[in-house]
Amino acid sequence: MSETIYNRIAMLRVERGISRRQLADALGVHYQTVGYLERGEFRPSLFLALKLAQYFQVPLEVIFSTEPFPRLGSEPSGELASRPADSAGGPATDSATESR
Repeated sequence: MSETIYNRIAMLRVERGISRRQLADALGVHYQTVGYLERGEFRPSLFLALKLAQYFQVPLEVIFSTEPFPRLGSEPSGELASRPADSAGGPATDSATESR
């Protein structure tokens, strides 16, 4: 069974004008690790996932999901009007990680 995890790390980082190196320094990891995370080539430990959520000041489910994040404009207008505002906002540039 393939376990895919989608993430919004790149979107959150770019939205806030933070470089990979700056994020890596804040998390205590190598800057290449941030790239691997963004591309979905590496799944973070629970500790690192919690550090990411704390750094961006958002719940874990804003960063990670087992379902693909909806793209801006992909939902029918009726659903958008009835849905509560999402704290992440904006288009999702998602990455996926699969177990190998």
